[in-house]
Amino acid sequence: MAKRLTYWIMAALVAGLVVGWVVNGAIDDGTPAATAKLQAIAGYLSIVTTLFLRLIKMIIAPLVFSTLVVGIAHMGDTAALGRVGLKSLGWFICASLLSLTLGLVLVNLLQPGVGLALPVPPASAGSGVERAAFNLKDFVSHIVPASMVEAMADNEILQIVVFSIFVGVAITAVGEKAQPLVRAVEALVAVMLQITNYVMRFAPFAVFAAVASTLAERGPSVLGDLAYFMGSFYLGLVLLWLILIGIAFALLGRRTRYLVRYIRDPLILAFSTASSEAAYPRTLEALDRFGVPPRIASFVLPLGYSFNLDGSMMYMTFASLFIAQAYGIHLSLGEQITMLLVLMVTSKGIAGVPRASLVVIAATLSLFKIPEAGLLLILAVDHFLDMGRSATNVIGNAVAASVVAKWEGGLDIREPADRDPPPAPSGHGPAVAVDSFRDVGPSQA
Repeated sequence: MAKRLTYWIMAALVAGLVVGWVVNGAIDDGTPAATAKLQAIAGYLSIVTTLFLRLIKMIIAPLVFSTLVVGIAHMGDTAALGRVGLKSLGWFICASLLSLTLGLVLVNLLQPGVGLALPVPPASAGSGVERAAFNLKDFVSHIVPASMVEAMADNEILQIVVFSIFVGVAITAVGEKAQPLVRAVEALVAVMLQITNYVMRFAPFAVFAAVASTLAERGPSVLGDLAYFMGSFYLGLVLLWLILIGIAFALLGRRTRYLVRYIRDPLILAFSTASSEAAYPRTLEALDRFGVPPRIASFVLPLGYSFNLDGSMMYMTFASLFIAQAYGIHLSLGEQITMLLVLMVTSKGIAGVPRASLVVIAATLSLFKIPEAGLLLILAVDHFLDMGRSATNVIGNAVAASVVAKWEGGLDIREPADRDPPPAPSGHGPAVAVDSFRDVGPSQA
């Protein structure tokens, strides 16, 4: 099923490009009426994508809660939880600095904005993107949910993680009396993974609609106008992929090649839908098949979605300095390093914000007297850039979970890369997903 789904998603991606291009070429004649018609067609197509993303959001909260609670319950003690948490955060900080620094170095080497020589807009000109400045008080207080129901309704991943940690630790402390609850949550994991299988069958339609609507409305010319900027950024993403996979190879050995094969499906899904969130369930399954103990994956992956968005990190420095170059604004090395550190901090406070990268960039530009209206330069191609950074986020979090698992005693026995998980027994979710939450001793990679 997973292998066939990958092929269908790739076919839908190509079909969406062709259909969107053809529709734009047939209708767009430069008149306001044609533009309105294309916007209407794109709006109808986007209904399919919106429905799919809403289906994904529907399963994210209960899936994160159930897998994290069961994973913590099977860790056995709070010392193991603290150890895994510290190792995860240490990795996230290093990976974030690597991504931000790589973006800074590449934008200075390639200089995609130099030569545009755009006039500096008035100080009052805005970008249309709502700014969200970092506030330590609001960030810290926002971590703890006022209501678990509200946190789940809003898909506040970080708040769900905090509540799930409390529940998992409490189950561990209660011991045998809580075993019925553990079995119930294990059953919830199986049910949610089965629902995930149903939802993912809708993915090719969503991919086709997402790509077709974007290209139909904006046309291929939007890609040509900023082709060098986009090419430079994607070159940076490829380099980041190679670095992350290289680090994984150094720590995990030749088994890393299987990790790349296992995450192929969630990677393509994230790229084609421009949503890291859409790939979360499949990434969790891929890590399980690769051999990352679910007690590790279910803890590291949700944290990574708040603290380890490597593709988004690199984009922040890259886009910010591109805008400065486009307006001919020179930033000293000290100012650029300061920007890197500011982005490192401010990016941690916007988990769950739509188009979070743009929000952080908008808040950062004003700090360095760069016109905020410069965001309008990249808004037209942001969807296509978001595709790349969403896929990179999947790779970054998959590598993070695998490395932390290795540090915690080793990886479990992996499943064959070319074989789907065994079918679930009647009346239950995938047996492999539930069984893997039981204690399994580490094996040799």
